[in-house]
Amino acid sequence: MAIERHGTTQRYSDTCAYGNTIYLVETPQTLDANVATQTREVLAGVEKLLDQAGSDKTRLLMVTIYLRDIEDLVAVNAVWDRWVPRGTAPARVCVEAKLSHHDFLVEVAIIAAR
Repeated sequence: MAIERHGTTQRYSDTCAYGNTIYLVETPQTLDANVATQTREVLAGVEKLLDQAGSDKTRLLMVTIYLRDIEDLVAVNAVWDRWVPRGTAPARVCVEAKLSHHDFLVEVAIIAAR
């Protein structure tokens, strides 16, 4: 079975899929925004990438949320709770981490089913 890659650059792919499993990472676009805005942007990007890969947010299996400051978890959860359809919450973990860009407040890594 072939590995599918989309949006591939020298460094990364927007999505990778193997069989019926999709892997993706999303980062914010507005670097001077607050964590709630960045989270909304990230989740909108996730929806777009999932759609392109033949899936949607009801098919999430595992989500890792990386936060620059764990104190932002309350604001992130407020956005997340409105975004995830009732009864479809994936396994999820939130961790505080140094992120790949100094203006990122949130990044997510996702595994989803098609």
